[in-house]
Formats: sequence, structure tokens, C-alpha cells
Amino acid sequence: MLGSIRIADYEKMMQRRHFITVLGCAAIWPFAVTAQQKPSRVIGFLGARALAESTHLLAAFKQGLSEAGYVEGQNVIIEYRWANGDYDRLPALAADLVSRKVDVIVAQSNVSARAAQSATSTIPIVFTGGGDPVAAGLISSLSRPGGNLTGLSFLTVDLMAKRLELLAELVPEAKKIALLLNPRIIAAEQVIRDVQEAAHAKGVTLHVLTVATDAEIDAAFASIVELRAGALVIGSDPFFASRRDRLFALAARQGVPAIYDQRETAAAGGLISYGADTNAIYLRVGVYAARILKGANPADLPVEQASKFELVINLKTANALGLTVPQSLLARADEVIE
Repeated sequence: MLGSIRIADYEKMMQRRHFITVLGCAAIWPFAVTAQQKPSRVIGFLGARALAESTHLLAAFKQGLSEAGYVEGQNVIIEYRWANGDYDRLPALAADLVSRKVDVIVAQSNVSARAAQSATSTIPIVFTGGGDPVAAGLISSLSRPGGNLTGLSFLTVDLMAKRLELLAELVPEAKKIALLLNPRIIAAEQVIRDVQEAAHAKGVTLHVLTVATDAEIDAAFASIVELRAGALVIGSDPFFASRRDRLFALAARQGVPAIYDQRETAAAGGLISYGADTNAIYLRVGVYAARILKGANPADLPVEQASKFELVINLKTANALGLTVPQSLLARADEVIE
């Protein structure tokens, strides 16, 4: 009997010890797993455009991040904010990202960068933009930006005059050319000056039509008809990018040949485009954001400028407008869409 009691007591004692051991492991296990997981960093993406016009740019951006070791949903979180071409929304969107204490802000366009710059002087900002970031007051110099901003330049403002030249070559009979421009862009005065000089060199008259609202787009196309402008240069700006389809429809309805700034615009139905390789730019934006997450100081990261530019011609749209594209342009095109 004594032996049986001792065996039973021993079994109860062992069961109690096993329970305590399991309970202790259960309490410790979550902390062990947490310790093994890498803490996620947070990127705030301040988009001046709409998501629908930015999916290819985001893909390139994420590729740049992944090449540097950051994968969304694994070790980095991206908080997206989209202004849809409405610049008045940008300050509040930037302030929201700052309040969430993101590790870095990616600003799509100079106007987004300015909103982010006004919202924080401490959180690093990586911007993309078309104008001169030094003249815009975003950085001190291209080689040593200083402050909390760095980024990449599309050089879109510098290419505006070249777009008029290409359009004049495509439509040599056009003696009047209109420029559709958002006056709220930082480099508006420079754009007007450069395109005006190019128009004078080509012997054509330039009419500048400023547009900052949807209603003004319709009014501008009505003016193009009244002026009998034979061609149209579309300004490089997120406002116009977010209204791409509307511009296509109006240009087609009025029979106005128009040139745009990015390849995807011509691929989507625009007549002709000339501009930087946007995918290459946004891949580098991802790399820059990753470098900052790893500890790099934006003040020491030189602002890079686009080095690859693409001329794209949409022959289907040209045929719809009754245009014959000169062989000289087709020979120089990086891509011809048929």
C-alpha cells in the first residue's frame, strides 16, 4: 500500500511539474518569436498624382527597395497618401504622414516635396521632380543637398522647349502652338520663358493657356479652337497626369495634335511623348529610400538627374488625326506604337 501511494504521489508531482514547465514555455514563446522578427520600418508615400496613374511607378519603386533588402509587408510598411492632382490636399496629407512618425517620406513631384518640407525638418524626404530643386528652395546644391531632402530630377522643365521643337517637326504646317500649363507649378515662369524662346526660334506663335481646375481645361480647349492653334504642348505636371484620359478625349474631339512628357501617356493613347525613363527614376527612388532606412544622411546623398530619355510615337493616334509622321522622327523614336 505504501508503495502504491508513493507511486501515485510521484505521478501527481511529475504532472504538476510538466504543467508548470509547459505554462512557462507558453509565456516565454511569444517573446522569443518577437525577438527573432525584424522590426518593420515605415515609408510614407506622398503622391501628387492618382494611384491609377502611378501603379507602374510603384512597381519600379518597390523593385528598388527589394534590391536593397526591403520588401513591403515583410520588413517595411508603406503608408500611401494620394492627392489626385489636387495640390490643396498635399499639406494635410504630409502632416498626417509626419504625425504617424514614418521613417522617410517619398514625395512625388516638387510640389509634394515642398508640402513635406513644410511639415517636417527632421524626417528624411526623397523627392522626384521636374524643375530645378535648388531654384525651388528644396536643397542647397545637387552634390550636397543639405537639410533633410534629397532625390531625383526628371529634368521635365528643361525638356519643355525640346517638346515644342519635336511637335513643330511633326506638324510643320502649325503656325500657332498652344501651351497648356498649370500656373501653380514651381517652375511655371521658367517653362513659359523656355518654350517661348523655342517657339520664336521655330518661327511659330505661342499661346500660353493656364489651367488649374477641371473647368479651366474645357475653357482652354475652347480657346485653342478660337485661336486656331495647330498643335498643343501639354505641361509636365501631376495635375495633367491625373486627367490624362480627359485630355486625350478633348484633343481627339478637336483634332489637335498634342505632345506629352512620359512614355506611358503615348502608350495609353497620346500622340507623342518625350521625357525621362520614369521606371528607371523610381527604381532609384526605392534605392535611395532604402539607403536612408539603413542610416544614410539625406544631406550627403547627391540629387541624381535623369540620363535616359525616350521619344515615343503612337501611329494609331497619328492616323486618327490624319497626320503623316515624318520619317526623320520615326527614325529617332525609341518606340513606335502601331
